[in-house]
Amino acid sequence: MLRRKFLSLCRTALPAISLSFLSLNKSLAKGFDASHAMAKDNSGYAPIGALRMYYEIYGEGEPLVLVHGGVQASEAFGPNLEALAKTRKAIAVHLQGHGHTKDIDRPLRFESMADDIAGLIDYLKLGKADLLGYSLGGGVALQTAIRHPSSVNRLIVISAAMQHDGSYPEVNAAFDQMSQHAAQIAQNINSSPLGQLYPEVNWEKLLRKIGEMESRNFNWSAQVKQIKSPTELIFADADSIHPEHIVAFYEALGGGQRDAGLDGSSRSAARLGIVPGATHYNILSTTMVAEMVLPFLASTL
Repeated sequence: MLRRKFLSLCRTALPAISLSFLSLNKSLAKGFDASHAMAKDNSGYAPIGALRMYYEIYGEGEPLVLVHGGVQASEAFGPNLEALAKTRKAIAVHLQGHGHTKDIDRPLRFESMADDIAGLIDYLKLGKADLLGYSLGGGVALQTAIRHPSSVNRLIVISAAMQHDGSYPEVNAAFDQMSQHAAQIAQNINSSPLGQLYPEVNWEKLLRKIGEMESRNFNWSAQVKQIKSPTELIFADADSIHPEHIVAFYEALGGGQRDAGLDGSSRSAARLGIVPGATHYNILSTTMVAEMVLPFLASTL
């Protein structure tokens, strides 16, 4: 169990960290046995420039690349990983400085990490792959579709914004303050099950890099309108992204423009899912996301 001091610090200083340790407290206490204990079919490192990107492969079928949020790695997908791997080849990556992928001498940027994902798809000779990203990883997945459209078949973005002010002000304020609290938070992570799972991670450096990246202003709405990959957006009904932005994001993808008609033939290719009774921080704690994703991937658009 995470120490009370760490929980208090998270409540006051980091309510918006992309993977809330508060919500994941139970899985942390269990050592992430919801997904990390799942048997891998394969794992390895992909040499992508200076980066050696770690990846894990679960199941068989059409490839689905999973991109985790900030701080955690593949275990972040919880029971959804096993659910998705029943019918798909689920390829869970570890982003720069996360999990088993060592950091390199460059800042964290959505764009450079998107290039890493495209490099992994090429390295594994997947051709095109379906791509799913959560939170920080949702931004990475979105940028992959923008920068490398030939690498992405279908796109699923979970709890991520297409522009900086899409998040609530208190969320962005927490990232603005992350650097000043990084040392103490890192100390607590080191003694937690997450720290024991990934002892090689420099948590203070990672937190500072995440805070710096997430504090930068961005607006990808114009590029989102140009995305050709069929896209599904999934949010919690109490997400860190405000509802007006969720609607604008969906509309930028062509959704919500008109009535779909009795037979649904006038609807757009974009999909929008809302997970009830969930927040940004626990949206992956049940298989409800997988239950939305799998029909989208199997559908004829």
